[in-house]
Amino acid sequence: MGIPRFIREPSPTDTRVQDNTCAEVNERISQNTRAAVSKAAASPAAIERRLIELEREWDIERALQTNFGVLTVASVALGTMAAAPWLLLTGVAAAFMGEHALKGWCPPVPIFRRLGFRTMREINQERYALKALRGDFKDTRNATPHRLLKATQPS
Repeated sequence: MGIPRFIREPSPTDTRVQDNTCAEVNERISQNTRAAVSKAAASPAAIERRLIELEREWDIERALQTNFGVLTVASVALGTMAAAPWLLLTGVAAAFMGEHALKGWCPPVPIFRRLGFRTMREINQERYALKALRGDFKDTRNATPHRLLKATQPS
């Protein structure tokens, strides 16, 4: 018995959730992103509003971490106040987070994806499309690395 493949050859961090999400859900998320960019392209003010919304959007990693924290606190509280078997939920939640860290998948991922939670990569794709529409990347061909990095910073 060797080392499992998902440990030897983990999925790239920025695509692992998408790689483990069904194509239908990924396509719906992509369609929603395209629609949001199209809608925001109507005016500079709409682009600014959408960029502010994106700064506040929770990505799937944040949702999973919050879910893990809530389950852990709830199971410890129930385990100490009600019945010790509730403490097992802490172990299950920790196992899910470990699985997600290694594979990019755990049981809550499909639920959160169907609810529309995006990866940071997906959010950034929209963000940089909007910044390009706004003109942030004009005249970057001969720009210094410092100027290029500045152009990619949040507004």
